Amino acid sequence: MNHVVAPDLGAVPEWDLSDLYASPDCPKLEADLAAVADSAKAFESAFAGRLAGLSGAEFGGAIAEYERISEVIYRAMSFAQLLYSADVSNPDHGRFYQGMQERVTEISTHTLFFTLEINRLDDARLAELLATPEAGRYASWLRDLRVFRPHQLSDELEKMLHELHVVGTAAWNRLFDETMARLRFPLDGEELTSAQALNLLSDIDPAKRQAAAKSLGKVLGDNAPLFALITNTLAKEKEIDDKWRKYPRPQSYRNLSNQVEDHVVDALVAAVKGAFEPLSHRYYALKAKWFGVEQLDYWDRNAPLPGDVDRRFTWDQARDTVLGAYGAFSPDLAAIGKRFFDNNWIDAPVRPGKSPGAFAHPTVPSVHPYLLVNYQGRTRDVMTLAHELGHGVHQVLAGVQGPLMADTPLTLAETASVFGEMLTFRAMLAGETSAANRRIMLASKVEDMLNTVVRQVAFFEFESRLHDERRRGELSPEHIGELWMRVQSESLGPALRFSDEYRHYWTYIPHFVHSPFYVYAYAFGDCLVNSLYSVYAKGTVPDFPAKYMEMLKAGGTLRHKELLAPFGLDAANPDFWRQGLNVVIGFIDELEAM
Repeated sequence: MNHVVAPDLGAVPEWDLSDLYASPDCPKLEADLAAVADSAKAFESAFAGRLAGLSGAEFGGAIAEYERISEVIYRAMSFAQLLYSADVSNPDHGRFYQGMQERVTEISTHTLFFTLEINRLDDARLAELLATPEAGRYASWLRDLRVFRPHQLSDELEKMLHELHVVGTAAWNRLFDETMARLRFPLDGEELTSAQALNLLSDIDPAKRQAAAKSLGKVLGDNAPLFALITNTLAKEKEIDDKWRKYPRPQSYRNLSNQVEDHVVDALVAAVKGAFEPLSHRYYALKAKWFGVEQLDYWDRNAPLPGDVDRRFTWDQARDTVLGAYGAFSPDLAAIGKRFFDNNWIDAPVRPGKSPGAFAHPTVPSVHPYLLVNYQGRTRDVMTLAHELGHGVHQVLAGVQGPLMADTPLTLAETASVFGEMLTFRAMLAGETSAANRRIMLASKVEDMLNTVVRQVAFFEFESRLHDERRRGELSPEHIGELWMRVQSESLGPALRFSDEYRHYWTYIPHFVHSPFYVYAYAFGDCLVNSLYSVYAKGTVPDFPAKYMEMLKAGGTLRHKELLAPFGLDAANPDFWRQGLNVVIGFIDELEAM
C-alpha cells in the first residue's frame, strides 16, 4: 500500500496506477498500442465507405469493435494523464503524456470515419439497422452522436482538425497546466504551490489569509499576459470552430454535449442570477456583521467564522466520516466507496508539482476510476473527498454500460458527487450537539453551496461575456480583469470589498481552459441534488436508495427528464430551479434566526 505520513493527518494514500500499466516503458503498454494500431487499420479497411450496406448484426458488430478499440486507447491515455497529473512539473511525464497524445491521435485517425459515416446515414436506414439486437443495444449512443449531425464537417476537414488537436487545444492546455504547476507563491519565507496558497484563504489566521491573497494576486498578475494569451487563443480557436460548424452561440456545443436543451440552461442561469440578492448578497452581509465590519475583504469570503476552532480531520477520520454517511443511506453505495480506500485508488497528499484541485477520472470500465484530491485535513477537504468519491462510485456503477455509454453528461455527472456531499454534511450536522458548532457547520455548508451555485454561474457569465467580446478582437489582460471584477461584484454583492490584485484571479481557473462553459454543470448538479434530497427527506418516494442506484447505473443511456421522472422531478420546469435554490435560502434564514 502506498502511503505518505503527513503531520497531523496520519497516513495519506498515494494511488497505485499499476492496474492500468506498471510504468511508461511497460511492455504491455507497448504491446497494447501496437495491437490496437493494427486493429484500427483493419477496422478502417473493413468498414470505411460500407456502413450503409451492412446488415443490422454486422453494424452492431462494427460498433462493438469500435468500442473495443476505443477502450484500449482510453486506457493508455488515462494512464498517461494520471501519471502527468501526479507531477505536472516532471518533464519526463510531460513528454510521455505528449507522446501518448500524438500516438493515439495517429491511431484514431483510422477510426474517425466511423462516427462521421454513421451521421451520414438517413434516419430510415438507421432505424432498420437498430431493429436488430446487436445494433439496438447502442441506440442511446447513436442518439447522442446524431445530435451533432448538423454541425459535422467534411471527412477531410474533420480528419485535419483531429490531427491538429495535439498542437492546438491540447498544447495550450498543457502550457496552462505546466505554468500553474511551476508557479510558486512566496509567503513568510516559504515558496507555496497554488493549492497550498489557495488553502490559506480559509485559514483561521486573518494575517495569513491576507498575505496568501496578496501573494496569489501578485504572482498571478505577473503571469497574466501569458494566461491572457492562452485564453485569447483558445477563445478564438473556439470561435472559428463554432463558425464552421454553425453553432448559434459559444455555449451551444457544451449544451449539446451535456444532453441538455439551451432553454433549460437559460432557466437555470436566470434563476440563479435572479437569486443573487437573497443568496450571496444577504449571506455575505450577514457574515460581515458577524465579523463586526461593514464590508468583508475578499480574502475573508471563506474565512472560518468567529469561534471556529478550525478542526482538522486525520485521513482515517475523513474516510470513516464519508463512508459512514454513505452507508447510512445505502450499504451498497458505501461498499463500492470502500474499495477506493482499500485498493489505493486515491492520490491524496499535497506535493510540489501535483495538479491542484480535485477530480475523479473514470479511466475505462474494465479497470476502475481513480480520485485525485489535495487533502489538508479541513472540513472542506472532507467534503471534497465526499464529492469526488460520489463521482467515483457513479463511474463504477455506470461502467456496466460499457465504454461508449458509461460516460455521463456533465450536468448529471455532478449529481452523485453533490449528493455524496449532502449525505456527509447531514451526517456531520446530526452528530453535532453544540449549538455554536452547528451554526458554524451550517454557515460553512452555505458557503460551499454559494461557491457551487452562485460562483459557478458567475464563472459562466464571465466566460459568456469574454467569448462574446473576443469576437470583436483580442482582449488585454486588463480588460479581462475588468470583466472578472464586474461579474464578481454583481454576483457576490456590496458586502465584499475587492482589492486591485483580485482582478487577476480569473487566471487560475482550469475549467476556462480545459472545458469552456463546463462550470454551470456544478450549479445544475447542486440545485438538482437539493430538489432530489428534499424528495428523499420527505420520504414520498418508496425505495429511494434503490431508485437512486439505478439512476447512477444508467450512465449516459438516459436523459435528465427520464432519470428524474421516478422522483417526480422535471428540470425543464422553471420552478424546479427555484425549489433547489430555496434549500440554500432556507439555510440562510436559519442562520439569520440563530
